[in-house]
Amino acid sequence: MEFCKKCGGILIPKKTKNRVVFVCRNCGRKYDKGTDIKVGEKVHAENNIKIIDKKEENLPITENQCPKCGNKEAFWWIQQTRSIDEPPTRFYKCTKCGYTWREYS
Repeated sequence: MEFCKKCGGILIPKKTKNRVVFVCRNCGRKYDKGTDIKVGEKVHAENNIKIIDKKEENLPITENQCPKCGNKEAFWWIQQTRSIDEPPTRFYKCTKCGYTWREYS
């Protein structure tokens, strides 16, 4: 890794017409490091892709009846939707049908 002698910023390789120069990210100063430098990217493809069939929620679950389907379990979270001197709003999302509703305190 190379650093700029003027400002100390990181030098990034930039390819011009027939050679590679290093350019400072901060001040833009160019440094000629020669033509033997190669700029490239190598990507390794692997077949270790995990496919998730269903959307998983990482929210706590409580007993609250869904007004749409009648299911008795729902995910819940609290969010401040109004001014800070007002109580927060409780949101619920049905674990069965995905319907979302809110309750004000």
